[in-house]
Amino acid sequence: MSLAPPRKILVVRRDNIGDLVCTTPLIAALRQRFDQAWIGALVNSYNAPVLDGNPDLDEVFVYTKAKHRAGDESLPGILWRRLQMMRRLRAMQIDDVIIATTTPQPRVVRLARWLAPQRVIGFGNTEALDVALPLDDAGRHEVEDVFRVASVYGIEGAPPACRVIAASAVAPAPTLGPGSGAYPTIGIHISARKPSQRWPAERFAELINTLAAQGSPRFMLLWSPGDDDNPLHPGDDAKAREVLARVGASVTARPAVEARPTQTLPELIAALAECDALICADGGAMHLAAGLGLPIVCLFGNSGAARWHPWGVSYRVLQKPSLEVGDITVAEAVAAFNALRADIPAPSA
Repeated sequence: MSLAPPRKILVVRRDNIGDLVCTTPLIAALRQRFDQAWIGALVNSYNAPVLDGNPDLDEVFVYTKAKHRAGDESLPGILWRRLQMMRRLRAMQIDDVIIATTTPQPRVVRLARWLAPQRVIGFGNTEALDVALPLDDAGRHEVEDVFRVASVYGIEGAPPACRVIAASAVAPAPTLGPGSGAYPTIGIHISARKPSQRWPAERFAELINTLAAQGSPRFMLLWSPGDDDNPLHPGDDAKAREVLARVGASVTARPAVEARPTQTLPELIAALAECDALICADGGAMHLAAGLGLPIVCLFGNSGAARWHPWGVSYRVLQKPSLEVGDITVAEAVAAFNALRADIPAPSA
């Protein structure tokens, strides 16, 4: 099946960070196929920084969910701004609205219909869609699943790599220990949303000490700042302090560890862009790192590694039958990282 070349395409992806990263290969393919078309994206304020600087898009439309509004934002205010944005999109006379979430989205379909496009393309067998792609029954990766939209336009072949663009890096924080020498910087991201994906602080510290003893690389310790008992935005300040306190306890020369809490998504993207590889749990940071081209060791808990592993980069997945990250040993993480060493680029200095 093939559609007439569209003049204006709007891609809608309103869910999590990793989901939007996994949609960037589709956006890139659309840009390559329709180099003269206007291509926009409709996203939420939580995941929008994923698309900052993306050269495949002409414009990104961002709305704020009620649960994500800042303390100085009123609910009527964000709803009014959302309505104004939707009116502008409707006035643009968009040809195709692509609902890129790979599960049925009846509310989003109704929203797309209100924009009055020529066609609404999405997933699920529903008469409300002009082009309905069947739900996945082949165990595809999320990138491959959403990329099935490309076939509607006659685009063939495998999806390209994910793409995330980093802004200028922020000034580095002081390091713990010597930081000179031509060694790669290994990102160690210790935060994870799901309990099944959380690795203990003492194992992160042991991992850093073991890798340092093998070759003294530099490390960047990354985490979501804040207190762990915050009901809205739990953070890992205490866990980071414990990791840093334990680092260097078993080696003669303390490894260079830069402490980098990241309060915002742009800060996390900028920090990851300074790394040469990443060790982390499955989650948004892992997909951002893949979009930046980093080799990754990923610790998977109770989530599907076949569908959500890093796309388009070298990686090693560690996942136990228990689906608990806590059952992964330091020795297994070290072995996985050593298997990736050949794919880590040599630093320029």
